[in-house]
Amino acid sequence: MASPTASSAHTVSEPPAASTPAGTEAAETVAVSEITPDRVDDLFKELKTLLSTVEKLQKAREDVGDIKSLLLRLLDGELLSGDELEQVKGGISGLSKLVKLYSDYQQVLERAQPARALLDDVLKS
Repeated sequence: MASPTASSAHTVSEPPAASTPAGTEAAETVAVSEITPDRVDDLFKELKTLLSTVEKLQKAREDVGDIKSLLLRLLDGELLSGDELEQVKGGISGLSKLVKLYSDYQQVLERAQPARALLDDVLKS
């Protein structure tokens, strides 16, 4: 899995909640009659972990702010003002955290996919 770059970091603020991550299998089929109480607990634990991870991801994205344009200017060889440099310095550590959280999000999203089948089965009744 490729890590997002600074130029694609702006796209992680609103992760696609209903899509399956690239390269993953479709959600496993789970019939409600086959679900044990322990399995239900596990599925809801994964959903809670997904929610927590998405919240952290969105918070990290907000913390990074809009440094993309400043980074692109730096990469184009432009000089930045002192305030702009300070903003980039602060944003770089946040960007590193954002990339890590995005990777975590992809893994958690994959693990939470079996809950989709259960929810589909339960909510269509």
